[in-house]
Amino acid sequence: METESRLQVSSISSQHKEGTSFIKTCFNGLNAIAGIGILSMPYAISQGGWISFMLLIIFAMICWYTAILLGRCMNQQPLIKSYTDIAMAAFGYKGRALIATFFYLELFLILVELLILEGDNLDKLFPNMSFTMVELKIGSKSGFVLITALIVLPTTWLRSLGALAYISFGGIVTSLVLIGCIVWVGEVDGVGFHERGKLVNLGGLSTSMSLFAFCYCAHALMPTICNSMKDRNQFSKVLLVCFVASTAIYGTIAILGYMMFGDNLKSQVTLNLPTNKISTKIAIYTTVINPFTKYAIIITPIMNAIEEKWHLCKRRPISILIRTTIVVSSVLVALFVPFFGYIMAFIGAFLSVAISLLFPCLCYLKMHKAARRLGLELIIIIAIIVIGTFIGIQGTYISVVQIVNNVKT
Repeated sequence: METESRLQVSSISSQHKEGTSFIKTCFNGLNAIAGIGILSMPYAISQGGWISFMLLIIFAMICWYTAILLGRCMNQQPLIKSYTDIAMAAFGYKGRALIATFFYLELFLILVELLILEGDNLDKLFPNMSFTMVELKIGSKSGFVLITALIVLPTTWLRSLGALAYISFGGIVTSLVLIGCIVWVGEVDGVGFHERGKLVNLGGLSTSMSLFAFCYCAHALMPTICNSMKDRNQFSKVLLVCFVASTAIYGTIAILGYMMFGDNLKSQVTLNLPTNKISTKIAIYTTVINPFTKYAIIITPIMNAIEEKWHLCKRRPISILIRTTIVVSSVLVALFVPFFGYIMAFIGAFLSVAISLLFPCLCYLKMHKAARRLGLELIIIIAIIVIGTFIGIQGTYISVVQIVNNVKT
């Protein structure tokens, strides 16, 4: 048994030598963290006021720390390949089933959000368009969701995270271009940065925190990204680079957007930009590109779990069929529940808080007996669990009420 275990570890080590480099891993990690949440950063600040900007930085530090805890869990058992493997090592089959439910539901709803984003922004570029498919008339937003799904589908058939790193680099570039366009709109196109905003809005702080949780919800992908590295010992450095860079991106666009539009911000800052401006069109075009750079890397952990559970699914034709089925399913949800901001808040409060804050702490405490001794580390972990539980309960309630009210209307 010991010999077999050594052979497995040796096999994994040889795979890591052929794995993703440090730079490519940083691209994948940054692309996963600095995702579509960038569009809602100004809206999140407007909901809670300027004080919520400080909460953004605090939340980034907390999520960086919990990602470090996941890395420590992986280092304790070299055979761990995914988030669900960590859950299995910590809590057994029942714990794995519970965490896997949160994990895969979160990833799936993020795929839905990417499609809704496409429909909203393309509709702003090409308003009042309609499509006809098989004698069925389809509205512009729904039509753009369907077109996006068809275009993004081939990227989901890629298996290598090394290959996806080049797509991830494109996602990082689009985020920087978006910031440049917003600066241009404010400085050159006459919108200006004159809005003072509110110092604090207690009623909206819960929504702000839920959106921040969504923005840093890449923990579900981190074990997969870590396992793809040539040298897993550099994972902590990757996390530092990714969280610092993503927070700089989020903070910059949050400040610029709030100073431009104040309390009138919509769920996506691109929807506030003035129409018929070249800078606005460039911003929306770069936003439209984003889902094509992120969809494939988000679907990868789902497919890895399916292929590990049923080895038959590793066959190329069956793998393509399952990936296509997941894409079709996300399209159906995006068409029937097209509320970008409210769904983002729900994912953040109910799923991302659990995946990014609660579960990493609980798994770490379970797997490391030394961490349960009274000390600074235990106090920090307990504080994170208490804060996460409060945000999760309150934020979930508010977001569900908002979704239900909008479905009724």
